Amino acid sequence: MNLAELFPEGGRGIIGTADAKGSVNLAIFATPRIIDDHTLAWGLAEGRTCENLKQNPRASYLYLAPIRGYTGWRLTLTLKEIKEGEFLEEIRASAELTSVPSAASQIKHVAYFTVDEVRPVA
Repeated sequence: MNLAELFPEGGRGIIGTADAKGSVNLAIFATPRIIDDHTLAWGLAEGRTCENLKQNPRASYLYLAPIRGYTGWRLTLTLKEIKEGEFLEEIRASAELTSVPSAASQIKHVAYFTVDEVRPVA
């Protein structure tokens, strides 16, 4: 499946993660950056999502398209790596333009995920 076709309209989603003991966390995230045919990336703050991923690399992302009805995707993800670098600055700059500018300064890492499964919402 072409990942670029999954997020053509913008929108937002929810990332679900769990720590090593299985305590679940949900967080609202923008659409991901598409790296290649199997890899997505998001900027992360130093929060519960980041901490959970350091303990447990499995995650899910529920994307809801910004249209009426229930349109979107459920993605099963596996963390490949968390790192900093040039791409981090690009994500921060984009966040300053599209979301709350103060939130951009909170982004400290880029998390790269392999997409294991894609299922429609409905």
